[in-house]
Amino acid sequence: MIDLGSPSPYPVLPPGIHDVTMQEVESRFATTPHRRWLFDGFQRAADALALAGCATVYIDGSFTTDKAHPDDFDGCWDHKGVDFGQLDPVLLTFVNKRAAQKAKYLGEMFPAGADSGLGTTFLDFFQVEKYSGLTKGILRVSLAPQSGMTP
Repeated sequence: MIDLGSPSPYPVLPPGIHDVTMQEVESRFATTPHRRWLFDGFQRAADALALAGCATVYIDGSFTTDKAHPDDFDGCWDHKGVDFGQLDPVLLTFVNKRAAQKAKYLGEMFPAGADSGLGTTFLDFFQVEKYSGLTKGILRVSLAPQSGMTP
């Protein structure tokens, strides 16, 4: 974690896309009962995306900062290989400030390559610290089965 200084309230990930495993996300960030609850929601969203063929998700938001009690997680997912007919429709529901996603998964997930509404993709959007506008990092989690693993 790095401290970007004021006005950023919490240390954040260093700039860049950091490859991690789901187990590494869990061990580093699911450190309290509340964070465990959020991680379980992220895991359920990742599982739903993997069932539809998604191979890569990104996680961000206050969950990946040193904020003691993050409100939720934010993230995005790579659409390559995704069978949208198999995808949980909740993951494509963005009305009412993503209330359905938050209710089901405790966070928000966006297609990584979609326009964030600010002239950047969500993958790029999540690499900017919202209070300072400075560059920060994001975590990339592969959902593809590791070689040698069996279901």
